[in-house]
Amino acid sequence: MLLPDKGMEVHLTKKQARRAHTATKAGTVPERLLTSIAHYRNAEARFLAAVEKGMTAARRGECVDEEEIDASLEAMLNA
Repeated sequence: MLLPDKGMEVHLTKKQARRAHTATKAGTVPERLLTSIAHYRNAEARFLAAVEKGMTAARRGECVDEEEIDASLEAMLNA
């Protein structure tokens, strides 16, 4: 791969070349694409952990009724 702004050739692995191609198609650079993917994966992991925590609490019978949820959401929206 020839870097236009540097005037030098860089040899990429197939995986790096695919990342560069995907990033270019997305209008960004590979580093930013990888950072975005990492943020997504971290958010997904936090979400899945929260779901598991909720499922565990539900199995123990620790549930919140609908009125409490509505009041909590209303308070968050009005904050």
